[in-house]
Amino acid sequence: MSTHDLYTTPPAEPVWQVPATGAARFSWDYDDGRERLLALYQKGKDKQWDGDKRIDWSLEVDPADPLGTPDEALTLYGTPHWAKMTERDRGELRTHYTSWQFSQFLHGEQGAMVCAARIVESVPDLDAKFYSATQTMDEARHAEIYGRFLHEKVGMLYPVNDNLQGLLGDTLRDSRWDMPYLGMQVLIEGLALAAFGMIRDTTTKPLPKQILAYVMQDEARHVAFGRMALRDYYGQLSDAELREREEFVIEGCYLMRDRLSGVEVLENFGIGKQEAKDLTERSEFLQLFRKLLFSRIVPCVKDIGLWGPRLQKAYVDMGVLELGDSNLDLLMSQDEEIAEELDRERFAAEEQARVAEVAEAIGEGRQVA
Repeated sequence: MSTHDLYTTPPAEPVWQVPATGAARFSWDYDDGRERLLALYQKGKDKQWDGDKRIDWSLEVDPADPLGTPDEALTLYGTPHWAKMTERDRGELRTHYTSWQFSQFLHGEQGAMVCAARIVESVPDLDAKFYSATQTMDEARHAEIYGRFLHEKVGMLYPVNDNLQGLLGDTLRDSRWDMPYLGMQVLIEGLALAAFGMIRDTTTKPLPKQILAYVMQDEARHVAFGRMALRDYYGQLSDAELREREEFVIEGCYLMRDRLSGVEVLENFGIGKQEAKDLTERSEFLQLFRKLLFSRIVPCVKDIGLWGPRLQKAYVDMGVLELGDSNLDLLMSQDEEIAEELDRERFAAEEQARVAEVAEAIGEGRQVA
């Protein structure tokens, strides 16, 4: 079935074209590069994996509760709208929220793939080109996996959120080579990582947990790459150039905080846009979610050297300034370990099942003898 047949509303543009700007840069220096970045490139090569094989797609997903979402996490919970809904209506609401979330993940991953390819083209250093090439493959795999989950297990997609599309467009239209790093690696991927982690750590369903854990293992490397490259480059910029990047970060953070909240889902349930916004703003779960969204961005922004007074003031206004002292390396190492532990548990269970199967076959053979 065509993806277009699964959209809740048709995309405004079946093919979105963003005019390319900036220069393609070639480096003729094929000798040594930065040791840390080349080590990350090696890790990127070593950690490639196949979504067909690593993920257990035979796992069933309940369309009425794909993530095991508690009622309290749904914006309509406790409202008159909720009281009027049947259990079937509530199950449909869960389906729509899952579709909306994973659709934005999917669209973001395609954006990340395009941005990573743009970095290969525009970054001046060969070691950064090498790593970006591995990331482009990672992002292609992620888009493939999220697309498959939505097609085969959910059966519904949402178009890209206007504000996510706007931030992607701003990132890609900028001619400065560092902006795909800043817009994608720091802002969009940082927000996505926090959202992935919240669902990964709360879902009771094994298939989405696998998908999110394995994607986050890759993303931990991507954030490390962005930090290395931008920290080195931003140390060379003037105060005026740094302020320009900080303004971009401030605008992007407000945009994602205020407008990436799933209002489209409520509109599909017959609720007017303004009421949908008001209900969303009053959601205690959303307030917590918004704060957690910045758990990866704020320490990363501080680490790469964007920490001027105006940026700090914006983070005070958002109530997330203290996150600047978070241990980003610890968060990333935890993402790696969770994926590895999930592999160990899954493969140990499969091995035990094979041993039991062999033992049963041997026992049946003895009975026949």
